[in-house]
Amino acid sequence: MILITGASSGIGEACAWSLAESGRSSLFLVGRRGEKLKSLAQEIEKKHQTKVLWAALDVRSQKDVQSFAEQYHRELESLSAVVNNAGLAAGANVFQEGVLEDWETMIDTNLKGLLYMTKAVLPNFIKNKSGHIINIGSVAGHWVYPKGNVYCATKAAVTALSEGLRYDLMGTGIRVTEICPGMVETEFSLVRFKGDQEKAKAVYQGVQPLTGQDVAEAVTWAISRPQHVNVQQMVLYSTDQASPTMVHRRI
Repeated sequence: MILITGASSGIGEACAWSLAESGRSSLFLVGRRGEKLKSLAQEIEKKHQTKVLWAALDVRSQKDVQSFAEQYHRELESLSAVVNNAGLAAGANVFQEGVLEDWETMIDTNLKGLLYMTKAVLPNFIKNKSGHIINIGSVAGHWVYPKGNVYCATKAAVTALSEGLRYDLMGTGIRVTEICPGMVETEFSLVRFKGDQEKAKAVYQGVQPLTGQDVAEAVTWAISRPQHVNVQQMVLYSTDQASPTMVHRRI
């Protein structure tokens, strides 16, 4: 069984479809939007021979993640991988004009949520002497860009944490992979600009960005490698993008 956080849309939803299409027998989808998860689970089960469990969960809440782990402890015993996908950007301001609420939201989701979920599944991985932690990072964790300050910092922390986990888990049979995409056209920009359709659309204007499916296929490929192979990190850009700030636009 593979658990995917933030699975109700975007990269998380694409990962669910990609893994089901690759023949995975069971998935566990979690996210804040329960109705979307329920609908997605039903669609996947109808189209593929994949058992899909789902649960509404906000990974920002340590208490809720702990309760989730306790409630589904039997299901998590058979977990083979976790895709820590839940993440977001909130706002795009220079640091001195940053909004504290936005900072808290990004830190709680991108970093603390990943910590809580990883901590919850690790005991079973260690007991089983196998398991795969897939962290969805970002190119922003490697190359900082203007007005990305705190978001970039949270993704840099994901990179550092992924590397630290590899050291700490060496010899346990557990693999740790970080997937770092560049521009991906999902709800990401709409969330960042708090529902401003015009601003969100402008991000992708004149560009052919990555899709959630592109990232999902990288996740599926990394998981499908033989047990002795660990894909430590993958950086994905669209052909139109060379860095977070260097983008070719056909306009």
